[in-house]
Formats: sequence, C-alpha cells, structure tokens
Amino acid sequence: KIARMHTGRAGVIAFQHGFHGRTMLALTMPGKSAPYKQNFGPFCSDVYHAPYPYEHHGWTTARALQGLAEVFESEVAPNRVAAIIIEPVLGEGGFVPAPLEFLKELRRITSEHGIVLIADEIQSGIARTGTMFAIEHAGIEPDIITIAKSIADGMPLAGVIGKAEIMDGPTTGGLGGTFGGNPLSCAAALAVLDIIEEERLLDRAVAIGTTLQRALLELRAGHPQIVDVRGRGAMIGFELGDAPQLTGAAAAAKIIDEARARGLLLLSAGAKRNVIRILVPLVISDADLDIALERLAQSCDAALART
Repeated sequence: KIARMHTGRAGVIAFQHGFHGRTMLALTMPGKSAPYKQNFGPFCSDVYHAPYPYEHHGWTTARALQGLAEVFESEVAPNRVAAIIIEPVLGEGGFVPAPLEFLKELRRITSEHGIVLIADEIQSGIARTGTMFAIEHAGIEPDIITIAKSIADGMPLAGVIGKAEIMDGPTTGGLGGTFGGNPLSCAAALAVLDIIEEERLLDRAVAIGTTLQRALLELRAGHPQIVDVRGRGAMIGFELGDAPQLTGAAAAAKIIDEARARGLLLLSAGAKRNVIRILVPLVISDADLDIALERLAQSCDAALART
C-alpha cells in the first residue's frame, strides 16, 4: 500500500517460493499455491512472480535476472511496477539465501526504474544472519523493510521500516491497525534490541552458523540423501533428495519425528517440504548447542541410510 501510494503505480513483483503473509494482498504474493492459497480467492490483481535465484536447482543469478527481465517484457512494464518484494533468505521456501550479486543487481534495477525495493525480513531479520538484517550482507539499502517474529521475543509485534519520503506517502489515517503500538510488545522489542547489543548477538549468530555448517557438512558426508547445506549466519537448512525407498519429503518427516522423540523440535520447509530448517535461539549456550547437534545426528542416523 505504501509503495503504491508513493509511486502512483499498481504493479507488485514477488518471487517464486517466497512467502509474505496470509492477509489477502499478502496471500496474493507467495509463489506457492498449497497450502497458503488453497480454496481462497479471488486474489488481488497486478501481482506478478519472477524466479528466485536457487542455484542448487539451476536458477543461477543470471538466469533469475533474465526471468525478471521477461516479466518486465511480457507481463508488466517497469513503469507500472510500484514495488519488488524479496526475502533475502527464503524462509518457508527452503532457507535459500539470495546470491549477493543478485540483490545488488535488484537494487540497481529498482533504482533505475523508480521501483520501491522491499526486503521481507520477518524471518531473516533481527540479528539472525549475523547482521541486523540479512540484506545488509549485500551492502545495499532497501527502501522498505518488514519485521516481526523475533523482534519482540514471542510477543506479538510487526513493523514496517522505510525511508521517510516513502513512508510519509499515505494520507493521515490511511494506514493503521487495531493492535498497532501495543505497549507491552513495544517494551519487549526495546529489551530485545538492548540484549542484542549487550550480549553481542550479531557475533554470536556468526559463531552459531559456523558450528551448524560444520556439523551439517559432516552429516552430509555420511548421508547421501542430504544433498545441500545452505544458509546465512544462524539461519541454516539442509535439503533432502529423493532416494529409491524414501522421498526427500518423507525423509524430512522421519527426521522430524525422530528428533521430537529425542526432545528436539525441528520444522520442515521448501516447496516439497524436503528441507529441515534450523533456527536455534541466539542466546543458546555452547553446551546446549552440542546436545542439540548430537540429537540431530542421532535422528538422521535413525531415519536415513548411511554410506
């Protein structure tokens, strides 16, 4: 809404495999049908989808940029696009970090055409990847950032941050919500920001990510069904491929069940639900992290064939 008011344009481009929420306009943007869009609709007009750079599946930066160019050519001209919205690291879509060169080029394209660049940092933001926002890794500045989830440590709070000349576009009273500015949630968010600084959680996220990457690569070496380990900072996932007796999705489900039996909670992600996502608390101790990784290894050993 803010981008449309600021630009006077209607078009919005999102990316395949992205997820941006469940209200009607937000529900138009996810690049995945089931379960989010299933039996809902009709959806909002003027929302288009471009390919997300997903190099493990052949969508290189160059190919994804060509896909965006084809959206401009065949579906909506750049001068009709109000905003391009992207998750710098796909969340529900499988913990896929966008290549930094892709993000830089996206910034160049949006600036050239007067398009508002929106970074959806609801899952990747607030110190999770080792910077306050994941898009900072690319060294670029978006026009708008969306935040929620960990900003208030479980208390319900979401926010939209943006450049003043863009955020001031809507008329007074044009934006609002019943639960906006809840004082308890805002106090929780202020405390979270203090703790991030005091406990140096940006550095901690990097250290956690290094430990996770090392442990998951060791698991991959012993389990051929683990076909990819990826992420940024402490936002890490591993993808399971199909095996003759067990699909990737079934393997992920088995690992989750085995882990739950051992007191370790995991979630799946990805278009095929064949990715295990790992989002450990940034305040976790080294001892607890070691226990969690040991239980994860035990769960993979129980669920998957070994080499």
